[in-house]
Amino acid sequence: MKTTSKFAGFVVLAAGLAAGGCQKQSTQSLWKSVNNPAITDQLKSFISEKQAQADSAGGDSMPGFTSFMAAAQQGDRAAVRNLGGQIEKQAQQSYSDPRWHTARMQTVKELIGTFDAFGDNDAKYSAIYGNEIIQSIPAGSIYFGGTDPGRFIITAMQTSQIKGDPFFTLTQNALADGSYLDYLQGMYGDKIYIPTKDDSQKCFEDYYADVQQRMKENKLEPGENASVDPISGKMQVSGQVAVMNINALLVKVIFDRSTNREFYIEQSFPLAWMYPYLEPHGLIFKLNRQPLPVLSDETIQRDHDHWTNTVAPMIGDWLNDSTTVNEISAFAEKVFHQYDFSGFKGDPDFVKSHYSHSMFSKERTSIAALYAWRAQNTTDPGEKDRMNDAADFAYRQAWALCPYMPEAVYGYVQLLMTEERSSDALIVAETAEKLAPDRPQAEQLDQLVEQLKRYQNR
Repeated sequence: MKTTSKFAGFVVLAAGLAAGGCQKQSTQSLWKSVNNPAITDQLKSFISEKQAQADSAGGDSMPGFTSFMAAAQQGDRAAVRNLGGQIEKQAQQSYSDPRWHTARMQTVKELIGTFDAFGDNDAKYSAIYGNEIIQSIPAGSIYFGGTDPGRFIITAMQTSQIKGDPFFTLTQNALADGSYLDYLQGMYGDKIYIPTKDDSQKCFEDYYADVQQRMKENKLEPGENASVDPISGKMQVSGQVAVMNINALLVKVIFDRSTNREFYIEQSFPLAWMYPYLEPHGLIFKLNRQPLPVLSDETIQRDHDHWTNTVAPMIGDWLNDSTTVNEISAFAEKVFHQYDFSGFKGDPDFVKSHYSHSMFSKERTSIAALYAWRAQNTTDPGEKDRMNDAADFAYRQAWALCPYMPEAVYGYVQLLMTEERSSDALIVAETAEKLAPDRPQAEQLDQLVEQLKRYQNR
């Protein structure tokens, strides 16, 4: 994301904290957690479909895979997490062993993600999330799910992931992995265009050439680790930013080669080339075929109304255009910190479910970031104000949904600082610091608070 704010680095830091999923362990049966016959039947059907897919793949089986699948069929959440974790660890330690890089490995990831999404108090809102996204996407489209919920809830709840029914589900985060492309080729290769090994090689080469040029110009992105080996002279890149830049090029290959398909994306990390093409689409984005010069008032109002209706059953209908940062901070302290639900018109179960409120906050944050990007990349003062207003409202909703969500906090702080509202930015950061559920996150928020205090006292 292009930005003029001196706080831009915080956004990259936040992305590293928040883009994954929420892992947990429990001894409870998944079927008891779900407590919904229709969802239970769908999840059981999904597990059976993945078993059949793995059985048909041939080749040597992964050690532990049979036990893992048996645990999944039984709905044993603890066993799925433990056995799946062992398989993932072994795959990292034995990267050259082809047994760990097949359709079975993708099945392990997808089922772990499914069990995480529907455990504890999360089944209700995971189902709401999945149903809304699935129902919003036209049949035959190509959908990219980036976060764990955006990928795994959709693969589990759509009629058939393997058949692409009602649409084809991929994740942009894994396209740079050759084994994932092999998996997609086996599942969708006769239906939609999947990048070949040559496509992948070209994307890697194009990225290396681009990063080498930007190194000379001192224009590397924050967190983009690149260097030249002093002996071989070859370019070396590492880290999440580099991988996502390569993934972005591979998404573009699919997009350019699939002109007869509509595209939708649930964002984890921003893919820079997409921003001009994106428009809000419910919880996610539509990726238009041509760049959009502006987002219409109708589009922004539709997004505003949709999220106002979405948020109300979760945290109440009190948040509107005039709600202040102080008011949201007081709400967060009372409801998310003290668990004081007196006068609360939302759902206490939503507040108590970290997975659920983080999931919805992440989606609202992504839309806020689109508005902020448009504000930063226009020279029209009226358009800048219009986009900043839309971003501010979306960030306030995202922050209220999860007051310690790193991307919501850092993104909103950045927006507030560009508008010279450092006092509000400090309130956001201090509130998040107080509510952060784990020490590493709190320590990084401590640093943000101190930086904002120094800025005010300069």
